[in-house]
Amino acid sequence: MTNLTIPSTATRPDFAAIATWVKPGAKVLDLGCGDGSLLCFLRDMRNIRGYGVEIDDDNVLACFNNGVNVIQSDLESGLLSFESGSFDYVVLSQTLQAVKHTEGIIKEMLRVSKEGIVSFPNFGYWKNRLQVMSGHMPISETLPYQWFDTPNIHNCTLGDFEEFCSQHGARILERRVMSGDHQITFLPNLLGTLAFYRFEQQK
Repeated sequence: MTNLTIPSTATRPDFAAIATWVKPGAKVLDLGCGDGSLLCFLRDMRNIRGYGVEIDDDNVLACFNNGVNVIQSDLESGLLSFESGSFDYVVLSQTLQAVKHTEGIIKEMLRVSKEGIVSFPNFGYWKNRLQVMSGHMPISETLPYQWFDTPNIHNCTLGDFEEFCSQHGARILERRVMSGDHQITFLPNLLGTLAFYRFEQQK
């Protein structure tokens, strides 16, 4: 069995940003967990009990090799395998923009957990805007695909996501916007490349 090298906060500042919101010992579900890197990071940093959902065969195998509990399933089919309120947090890290049924995923996240955490590339970033103004779809570190082979079907800005939450019963608890390993507080929708939100069911 191979051991996963845990990413440092220098190489994956997005992992560190998510970890600050997760309480030690929490039960966490990671949707579209990839090879389990985030869950391994949270396990080492926050002593969480982690579970992942992943559809790709190679990633599922990598999760098993890395000691991550994983269920092979398509997110689009929902989270029927999990009981309501069975997790403290459900994380959707840089996957929201690739999900077809955004409303259904957010609804399911809030059904099975107390809080949801999402991160996504900010389409409103100024370099993305410049590329659109020049007549091309953006290509960047957080949006690395060409228009014809991208898995991203629902790119959004900070304003788009916040409006979505207000319309779909999700109350935003915290927001963090990053550019590389720097937190952006001034003009975040213009200067931030990656957005993080922690939210709960509207009461």
